[in-house]
Amino acid sequence: MTSQGKAALVIVDLQNDFCPPNGALAVPSGRDIAPAINKLLALPFALKIATRDFHPRDHVSFASQHAEKQPFTSNHTITNPENSQETQETVLWPDHCVQDTPGCELIPELETSKLHLIVDKGQDKRVESYSAFGPPFRSPRVSMTRLAATLREAGITHVFVCGLAWDFCVKATAIDAAKEGFTTYAIHDACRGIDRSAKGSVATREEMEKHGVRVIGLDSGELDMVRAP
Repeated sequence: MTSQGKAALVIVDLQNDFCPPNGALAVPSGRDIAPAINKLLALPFALKIATRDFHPRDHVSFASQHAEKQPFTSNHTITNPENSQETQETVLWPDHCVQDTPGCELIPELETSKLHLIVDKGQDKRVESYSAFGPPFRSPRVSMTRLAATLREAGITHVFVCGLAWDFCVKATAIDAAKEGFTTYAIHDACRGIDRSAKGSVATREEMEKHGVRVIGLDSGELDMVRAP
């Protein structure tokens, strides 16, 4: 991109099921960030990627798959199917972003013609994958996407993350990008969270920053490396 490096834009899960008014798991005001993200898509990022939850109908994160469990209020412990010592605690959700349904598709307001790639995650019914890089299991890695390899193959050094939801999939994707060694930014005003409280938003920001993610705004100077000719 410039002498400073090459930047990628990763737009997380801007899908119908995550947006009002009819999304099965709608994030408050989730659809409202589309204009800001389209402005980012107009910038000359070296790589522009959108991610999608792409779940089978019997995905482990669906409350409907667990007897006497309720969405939003019930939790479930997921075990790495290849290593019983690794576990993940997750909230159970309503059925959402089921493969080949309208709810799984990117919202029509998003200028998808400017995307270079769509990365589908959460396809393994056994494990949850908030991060676009894959589930949190590492010993061994299970059901990972090729996102890290794709970024490296393109020579990407900097990753800018936006989308839905700030406190779940955006957070997990940004933290994993930083762990993979990319200089990572989360663009807070091009995101929306499930927890809209000030306390929840700050806690998410602090967790990302603890892992090396830099939280910025749409007008931040860090985007100058993309705007530069």
